Amino acid sequence: MSARVRDNYGNLSTATASNEQGSEPGSLAGGFEDALLVRQVQAGSTEAFSKLVCKYQDRVYNTCWRITGHGEDARDLTQDVFLKAFERIGGFKGKSGFYTWLFRIAVNRSISHRRKGRRVLSMHAGGDGDGDLAVAADLRVPDSRTDDPMAVSMNSETAEQTAAALQDIEPDYRVVLVLRDVEGLDYQQIADVLEIAVGTVKSRIFRGRMAMRKILADGNDE
Repeated sequence: MSARVRDNYGNLSTATASNEQGSEPGSLAGGFEDALLVRQVQAGSTEAFSKLVCKYQDRVYNTCWRITGHGEDARDLTQDVFLKAFERIGGFKGKSGFYTWLFRIAVNRSISHRRKGRRVLSMHAGGDGDGDLAVAADLRVPDSRTDDPMAVSMNSETAEQTAAALQDIEPDYRVVLVLRDVEGLDYQQIADVLEIAVGTVKSRIFRGRMAMRKILADGNDE
């Protein structure tokens, strides 16, 4: 599925998502499919969890990458996010969509990681049986050297400028811009992920876009 990334910074182009038709996050079919898979995981099916991983791993990786600004950290964080999701899925009550719940974990883990400035332990590291979970879930995290959906859609110079500018704005603004302009979530979905009011989402998006435009404009004037 191709999605137009809004040209609010004067540079962004088109990003690509690989969801199958009818299974996009937020759609009725996608929500029903996720709910069914979650129930199967809660009943003990690692195969069902593998399907959830395959469906969302690229988007989780991209979110972690954009928030942390570091590809290798994003790879480890993506693994960590799915490990935490697997550990906590028994308590998932379905009050929100699975993707909302999953993205909340991804955002919180990424923000915490960036604030602490530390690496996360890959579930492939072994020692606690986590490697078995990774194998069971068929977790194929994108190669951080090449797999950046946003960068692939732009020339390298523009991609580098935009990525650098995104890292220079305040974390609260960065997160909403990633969820809105990269992941394509609507205002209500972002509010659900971040557990804030829709009005706050809109305000942060506006301020974040203004900050991005200023940084990019200043850079082009040099």
